[in-house]
Amino acid sequence: MRLFLAVLLAGFATPAPASGLIDNVNGLTVDATGDLVHFTGLLIDKDGRIEKRLKEGEKRPTLLDYRYDGKGRTLIPGLIDAHGHVMELGFSRLNLDLSDTKSLDEAKAKIAAYAAANPGRPWILGFGWNQEVWGLGRFPTAADLAGLAGGRPIWLERVDGHAGWANDAALAAAKINATTRAPAGGRILMTAGKPSGVLVDEAMGLMSKLVPPPQPKDYDAALQKAQEALLARGVTAIGDMGTDLNGWQAYRRAGDRGALRVRIMSYARGMEQAQIIAGPGPTPWLYDDRLRMGGVKLYMDGALGSRGAWLKAPYADAPTETGLPRMTSASLRNQMSRAAMDGFQIAVHAIGDKANAEVLDAIDELSATYQGDRRWRIEHAQIVDPLDLPRFALHGTIASMQPQHESSDWQMAIARLGPTRLGGAYAWKAMLANKVPLAFGSDVPVEPADPFIGLKSAITRTDAKDQPPGGWLPEQRISLAEALRAYTWGAAYAGFAEQRFGNLAPGQRADFLILDREIELARPADLPATQIVEVWIGGQRVLSK
Repeated sequence: MRLFLAVLLAGFATPAPASGLIDNVNGLTVDATGDLVHFTGLLIDKDGRIEKRLKEGEKRPTLLDYRYDGKGRTLIPGLIDAHGHVMELGFSRLNLDLSDTKSLDEAKAKIAAYAAANPGRPWILGFGWNQEVWGLGRFPTAADLAGLAGGRPIWLERVDGHAGWANDAALAAAKINATTRAPAGGRILMTAGKPSGVLVDEAMGLMSKLVPPPQPKDYDAALQKAQEALLARGVTAIGDMGTDLNGWQAYRRAGDRGALRVRIMSYARGMEQAQIIAGPGPTPWLYDDRLRMGGVKLYMDGALGSRGAWLKAPYADAPTETGLPRMTSASLRNQMSRAAMDGFQIAVHAIGDKANAEVLDAIDELSATYQGDRRWRIEHAQIVDPLDLPRFALHGTIASMQPQHESSDWQMAIARLGPTRLGGAYAWKAMLANKVPLAFGSDVPVEPADPFIGLKSAITRTDAKDQPPGGWLPEQRISLAEALRAYTWGAAYAGFAEQRFGNLAPGQRADFLILDREIELARPADLPATQIVEVWIGGQRVLSK
């Protein structure tokens, strides 16, 4: 770890920009058609782009600035996380992280220890709790937080970012009481006629507006932490879903001083932020294809874990609830139209089957006006009515999905919907069968930014304990080639970047990984144990273990 930090912080790169040969590798990539391509060498030009892929026995040039001997190890393209939250990942590393807790008692002990270790913090802020993992059978409450922070407010976001848990001091600071009404698209959970301490979706704004904002130096530290985490697991590019001005300025500061390693395909947090940051349209690519704001992120509904996902029929485990639409139909179309008018790509969060249908309806209507290569995106597309699956392909709508959600959520999904409404649940194979462009990501920090866990999930449909036997809804399993394509070319295509990076084609940036194993021959269950030996970005080595 110390070596990795030294490499990242010192800006170490071997070799310096020059023409060279990466040779003697077990090279593997997926081309634009989805076929696996094997090679044994890469020619890289002085600008850090691929000049040529070389096959075994093909003549190597001799007039080079350097030659790197891969010693037969496996080389694959740098992996691309199509959907993540960069600054949230960084701040999760700086603040209290509850994502590893397995019970309420364990979480309470961790909160108390963090509060004691940070006596100068006016608020105790954290992330990552999950009542489903705890087996709690209910949401946590303010009473569960009593006495843990010496009277200071506590505000902890759920692992999916769609609910928050507050103590009594935080509720009092926000003036949330029995008469407080939740905003549209939000819910204040109640117990015995009083706020319980949990706020869902848009109601979280009642609390978050009071939380002391981070300073620029905090954003810079968070970005450094995020890049460390991403590079450690081979993520060389990411779609940042929900960039605001503070995050964008941190990216620009890092780019200006040569410290922006990971490529960031930025989607603004709504049209207002897009206009503030980018102005009248998408930005150009900056810092040698390391940063661009090209799109706008919108929210149609919430998440399954907090029962905010908008469903066509009531929840099986909450028969009076169908979820929380976060926009009206008219508002969705107005915001999509406004973004499309200025040439921004549109990515809409939709998890429930009703939310997905609503976004597909809007795309149908707007496509007649906003033609050309729009690459509409639906983020998550977790629970889709089987009748709606073919509609994704009608206008080339990209299904931006996260395999790790399936392996984490399958038991909860059965409980939330019942066993008869899962025909379009996390339906990767069905998407491909319907010729839908597929892009994979993690939704980090909701799930770890680890594509190797995602590859296993996509191929096996099993969780970290290899359950259920044979996989959940095994008919939706896909091949290694299909999954790898969704983490490389497909994720780049989803961000209008497939001509710049993603599959090690001539002319693309030389972003690649050296691995400790042949992933084609490895058991799918062993893929999460894959070690990253080296990471190269733009023809320069940025990590070596």
